[in-house]
Amino acid sequence: MSIDRVVLAFAGLVVIISAILAWVFTPMWLILTIFVGANLLQSAFTGFCPLAMILKAMGVKPGEAFN
Repeated sequence: MSIDRVVLAFAGLVVIISAILAWVFTPMWLILTIFVGANLLQSAFTGFCPLAMILKAMGVKPGEAFN
């Protein structure tokens, strides 16, 4: 799996988990959802993604977006 797919899968997982936590506990968990969405948006324009840098250092093969 490439870095691009891992980043998207991780972001999707975090959004789902934070939505469930917001539903079960408190809507304050939606702040995490907003953070993930904002990070995805800025990485689309800048190409900077902390998770992609970590995955690259771990040896995950690069994809098209994060190389």
